[in-house]
Amino acid sequence: MHETSASVLPETLLQPLNRFDDYMRNEKGLSAHTRQNYRQQLVHMAEYLAERGLKSWQQVDASWVRQLAAQGMREGMKASSVGTRLSSLRSFFDFLILRGELPANPAKGVSAPKKKRPLPKNLDVDEVAQLLEVNEDDPLAVRDRAMMELMYGAGLRLAEMVSLNLADLSFDQGELRVVGKGDKERKVPFTGLAAEWIRRWIPFRAQWVLADEPALFISKRGCRISHRNVQKRMAEWGIKQSVSSHISPHKLRHSFATHILESSHDLRAVQELLGHENISTTQIYTHLDFQHLANVYDQAHPRAKKKRES
Repeated sequence: MHETSASVLPETLLQPLNRFDDYMRNEKGLSAHTRQNYRQQLVHMAEYLAERGLKSWQQVDASWVRQLAAQGMREGMKASSVGTRLSSLRSFFDFLILRGELPANPAKGVSAPKKKRPLPKNLDVDEVAQLLEVNEDDPLAVRDRAMMELMYGAGLRLAEMVSLNLADLSFDQGELRVVGKGDKERKVPFTGLAAEWIRRWIPFRAQWVLADEPALFISKRGCRISHRNVQKRMAEWGIKQSVSSHISPHKLRHSFATHILESSHDLRAVQELLGHENISTTQIYTHLDFQHLANVYDQAHPRAKKKRES
């Protein structure tokens, strides 16, 4: 017996679901729990389609499948749950193809929405100061502080910092030549403590560097430092300096963006500094909420300012 609350469904939608359930039980040997999950998803989608006038699964094309996925998101489903819903639909359509009831699978080309990756929590200003209180004369300590000062002072990506060459620095101009994503080049200002600690690092670099190695930051072996080594060293400094949260290169970049934005409220400038192609990326990256944008707009735009009462 097929348990379902879908007695209102047209038989042309319901009967294929019943046959699919039998197939999963008798031929695939799936557990009752798995079959129930599949059926709940499929019945829910069938009810959505029936409410919109569809009477058979043969009427479902890719646009309908995309609507089903979008409906799941509107219902508050997680991206992973929408992915499960689409997976059950693909399996069901494969069954119909196997039985000669469908020529092609309309769900094959429809991707599940991407899971949102949570952005790392930025460090507050005091935590950054605590991390960067490295005053040792050991060459590795000087190198590491220079890297951390530069990462926080210029908001570089890890790959951008690792790929820096000595020739990319202009102390006179107070700027770096940075090659970012898509080999796009940009100029980034670096002054203050970042420049000071790079100056302190350069003599130590000269003691280790291999001939013809152009890299600004090198390992003790004299060659360009690796991404993994940078990540490892920064995490270790976080522990050594008793910073409560895990330290990573990306967290320093994120903190740079957040602190600059909090002080300047200049989203476009932060976009340029970070090397983001689209300003929407910067907006998400810096946790800038819409209300803040609305307030800035209301205060700054001549057409948005409320007329003073006469």
